[in-house]
Amino acid sequence: MAAGLSIIGGALGTAWVQSAIGSSAMGVIAEKPEEASKLLIWLVIPETIVIFGFVIAIMLTLKIAG
Repeated sequence: MAAGLSIIGGALGTAWVQSAIGSSAMGVIAEKPEEASKLLIWLVIPETIVIFGFVIAIMLTLKIAG
């Protein structure tokens, strides 16, 4: 249960943050297309939250199984 919650929490948090970043990035790209590469990095950074949630889920599962 805890492993599932860690992934779900990370995924929901990431989705919420990426929606705000994505809409803001589209506004900036409409005015300054040369900033697209910088904004792509800002859009990818929250994905690490999902990766951390996945790692925590694996650690919890291995702790329970072992």
